[in-house]
Amino acid sequence: MPNATYEITDRFQEAGPADRLLYAPLAGHLTCRQTRLYHFGFEGDPDAVETFVRRTLLDGISQELHHGEEPALTGFRFLIDYGMKTQALDLEKETIKACHAGLGDAGFSLTQLTLRTRVYVFGEGAADPAVFVRDICNPAIHSWSVVAA
Repeated sequence: MPNATYEITDRFQEAGPADRLLYAPLAGHLTCRQTRLYHFGFEGDPDAVETFVRRTLLDGISQELHHGEEPALTGFRFLIDYGMKTQALDLEKETIKACHAGLGDAGFSLTQLTLRTRVYVFGEGAADPAVFVRDICNPAIHSWSVVAA
C-alpha cells in the first residue's frame, strides 16, 4: 500500500511567541509556528492524491504544499506532531473522507488517513518539550511525538 505525506504551511505566517501555547510564560525567548500534516494511505494513482490535496485542502494563494516526510521548516529546536487518537472522533478527517467518497472516481482509493498538527519551536533559552506537550496535548484524545532538531 503506497503512502504520501503532505505538510501545508501558511505563506504569510511568521513565527510568533511560543508563550501563546502555554499556561505559564517561558523564561527564554522562544517562538513557534504551526502547520498541518496529512498522511494518506492509498491504492491508485499518486498524482491523483496530490491533485485531491491541492483541490480540497490547500489554499493556493495563502498556503504552500510540501510533499514528503521531511519537515517543511528548518532551524527549529524541536517539533511536536499531535493529533486525535484513532478512537476519538476527528471531524476534519471524517469530512475529508466524505469529500473523497463524494467524488466518485478520484483516481485512488483512500485506505488510511492521519491528520496531525505540527508545532515548530524556535529560539534560544530553556526549551523543554515536555512543557509544551503537557499544555498542548490532552492524553485522553491526542497522540503525539517530539522530534529534536
